[in-house]
Amino acid sequence: MNRTKTYQRKKILLFCLITALLLAALTVRAWYLMVDQSEYYIEQADQLHQRERFIKGARGNIYDAAGVLIAGNRTVCTVSVIHNQITDEEEVIQVLSRELEMEEEEIREKVEKYSSREIIKTNVDKEVGDKIRLYRLDGVKVDEDYKRYYPYGSLASKVLGFTGSDNQGIIGLEVKYEEYLKGTDGMILTLTDARGVEIEQAAEERIEPVAGNDLHISLDVNIQKYAEQAAYKVMEEKGAKSVSVIIMNPQNGELYAMVNAPEFDLNDPFTLPEGTGEGVSAEERQDLLNQMWRNGCINDTYEPGSTFKIITMTAGLETGAVSVSDQFYCPGYIVVGDRRIRCHKTSGHGAENFVQGAMNSCNPVFIETGLRLGVDRTYEYFGRLGLLNKTGVDLPGEAGTIMHDKEKMGEVELATVSFGQSFQITPLRLLTTVSSIINGGTQITPHFGVSVHSPDGGQVTVLEYEEEAGVISEETSRQVREILEQVVSEGTGKKAYLPGYRVGGKTATSEKLPRRNGKYISSFLGFAPADDPQVAVLITIDEPEGIYYGGTVAAPVVASILENILPYLGVEPSYTEEELETYQIGDAQVPDLMGMTKEEAAAALKDTEFQAQYLGEDGVVTDQFPLAGETIGKTGTVILYLGESSD
Repeated sequence: MNRTKTYQRKKILLFCLITALLLAALTVRAWYLMVDQSEYYIEQADQLHQRERFIKGARGNIYDAAGVLIAGNRTVCTVSVIHNQITDEEEVIQVLSRELEMEEEEIREKVEKYSSREIIKTNVDKEVGDKIRLYRLDGVKVDEDYKRYYPYGSLASKVLGFTGSDNQGIIGLEVKYEEYLKGTDGMILTLTDARGVEIEQAAEERIEPVAGNDLHISLDVNIQKYAEQAAYKVMEEKGAKSVSVIIMNPQNGELYAMVNAPEFDLNDPFTLPEGTGEGVSAEERQDLLNQMWRNGCINDTYEPGSTFKIITMTAGLETGAVSVSDQFYCPGYIVVGDRRIRCHKTSGHGAENFVQGAMNSCNPVFIETGLRLGVDRTYEYFGRLGLLNKTGVDLPGEAGTIMHDKEKMGEVELATVSFGQSFQITPLRLLTTVSSIINGGTQITPHFGVSVHSPDGGQVTVLEYEEEAGVISEETSRQVREILEQVVSEGTGKKAYLPGYRVGGKTATSEKLPRRNGKYISSFLGFAPADDPQVAVLITIDEPEGIYYGGTVAAPVVASILENILPYLGVEPSYTEEELETYQIGDAQVPDLMGMTKEEAAAALKDTEFQAQYLGEDGVVTDQFPLAGETIGKTGTVILYLGESSD
């Protein structure tokens, strides 16, 4: 009996002990949840009753060298729906279908979907968004947003780049300077009840977005406009596949213009040119878009041909392998190893000195110079002049030079490289190297970015780029400039001659691979003034029809570009007595033609000797180049852009 009672007491005691332990555990757990984790669960509870709508931060603007806006933002709207807050689904579907011009079924699918928020359409015009707001539809949210806008359309499209639907940069400067340009998104928080219906009395909590920083670049809208116009003109006249133009300050590497014609519309970057993209797969379409967006000045390489003789000339003069007075003989060819390499003048140039060889663009003269240099010294100067490295330009996707391995370069390879064949280089790499030669011997980094500013105008940073002085001597630089000036005044570059200015340059006509296919690249590299270069220009014309020689096709285009942009940059002409007499040259002030119709502008220019070129057919003059009041040669060309007035 006593044993039974003792046993029962032990059972009761064990039960009480277990109960006490459970209560203690529950107490500890409750304390942990209610005290230690209180903030976490309050946050979780709030999230059950909050709806988040993000507001994009405005992307920073991009301004040209003169402070002209070339990439900005337009206010657009994002239209979305919250299922639990909709009181009349059919009305919402019909209104949104009508105002957004979308299929009802597409909207119905999103309206009937049980989710915290469904986006119906982004980048909706503000006027349309405001109209939808006026319907006051329950469950429909219209939030203001930003869309990238490019006021000049296709201008410098492959340099500027564009943004995607998420407002992030995709190509060009837009992606290169993403960290500066991107804004910080804001947020709208609204309070809902347990069913997800918005509580009317509860105020919205708004976290304001922060705009991105502004980028100021060296590209000049007026110079870019004129370079593009010149590129399109020669492309049309010669039936060329494409034309590229690079305009650089050879002293510091600032890029004033970079043209890749044909360009594309930055405000509609996913539309292919008419006649392309029909009936192709999604993958093929993307390939076509990538090709359309491609910046040939930095992404593509080519055989430079005779413009590369500037590098051979420089290395030869700097090392003493050749002097300006050295004598050569050109019978129309030269034998190197087992190869007979022709000069472009198959009958030969005969006896000539080095300067005359440069003026004649004589292949045997430069082959002989290359052979005198030898492989080791040739590669030494390739390295010193940066030819084997990328330029470091502030654009994505730059290609590198494709050159023979030093160990595999024999006499024949050295000979062909010396006059610009059997290797490939980007146009920008070539122009940058030549700029480093003609500026006194300082290797520069080509660039567009100049400075970054906050939205209120405060300076955030000045962008800096590497330079290396002394890659060649100032004496060699002077000699090269003088020789290249004679190439223009008396040699193959005569069509780049510009009265009033000392222009230096080099022509090139390179045959595309495979050889003997009848396809060429015509090019000309020019700079001015020859004694103190302020502007360097390289034009490449891909597959011109008919006459394709660089001196005939490309050189005149560079002359026309320099004629217009040198006065614009403050480099005034200085005519010799012979030029004044021969060309009957004088200066005249460009009149203000803004706002005039084509007929009115023609009448205003009737009593002048200016030549007018019109871009566009209808409307009034919305822009002109040179600008009103500038003084240029009295027979110069005035470019007039016709369109709708912005007033």
